[in-house]
Amino acid sequence: MELQRAVADFTAHLAAERGYSPQTVRAYRSDLAALTAFAETRGTREADGLTLELLRDWLWHGSRAGVSKATLARRSASARSFSAWLARTAVVTVDPAARLRAPRPDRTLPRVLNRDQMDAILTGLAQRAAEGDPVARRDLAIVELLYASALRVSELVGLDVDDVDLGRLTVRVLGKGSKKRVVPFGVPAQGAIVDYVRLGRPALAAARGPAASGAADAGPALFLGARGRRLGTRAVYQLVAGILVDLPGSGPAGPHALRHTAATHLLDGGADLRAVQELLGHASLGTTQIYTHVSTERLKESYRLAHPRA
Repeated sequence: MELQRAVADFTAHLAAERGYSPQTVRAYRSDLAALTAFAETRGTREADGLTLELLRDWLWHGSRAGVSKATLARRSASARSFSAWLARTAVVTVDPAARLRAPRPDRTLPRVLNRDQMDAILTGLAQRAAEGDPVARRDLAIVELLYASALRVSELVGLDVDDVDLGRLTVRVLGKGSKKRVVPFGVPAQGAIVDYVRLGRPALAAARGPAASGAADAGPALFLGARGRRLGTRAVYQLVAGILVDLPGSGPAGPHALRHTAATHLLDGGADLRAVQELLGHASLGTTQIYTHVSTERLKESYRLAHPRA
């Protein structure tokens, strides 16, 4: 089987049978397209031409080209998954990537905002929302919910109106691997969502025109764009990045910073690590433990700034 066809079949399998998100499937497709292109430079166009030496050579050339350790680790994981699938489906007789290894990615602490910064952000958004602009009402509800429930951006934009239980203060989300979970949110987020659903969302839904002029006609999506359709991840990234651009701190300035912030603030407040793991939807407790390191670093920094003999 040709490599290109094998990659297409594999990514179709990830989407249809494994339930991976479109973003995850695109990442696999991108990595394996790079592998296919490299293999062709070595005269390999068939799946059974893949070898451990070729895969190692691919990663080595990426390293020489300045590809980050994190990207190399992801490429290695993509190649191992693809190779294992080739062997499992009998496209190849031996899994060539079974012994493939990549350098461990450098572990950097995620960006976390402090309480004063979050309070200032939410106060500013609330003041804008109070002026009655439907987009401002929506933006406040988005940031309140991202911070309250530590949602991934893909989970947020995938929400439907019926996924939110305003009485029980919970939201039902579809996470990675199509795993469903129910997470709580607080009273401030409840107020922002109620205000948006009652006053902001109908105005945005009406933007679709006379044929779909009511909230019921806008589809089930909770968060709508200016044209009355389901809001996309890029719009949420732009919203949060615009809010964080002038704040001090290093690291990514997208919606994930609010997820990191929520998790860290929970641990700072005494939440159990396993409870935070469940809230975040992490399959492994080890993934959640990065936030304990963040809390420790924040404690050290506070100590250095406040203690006279630090």
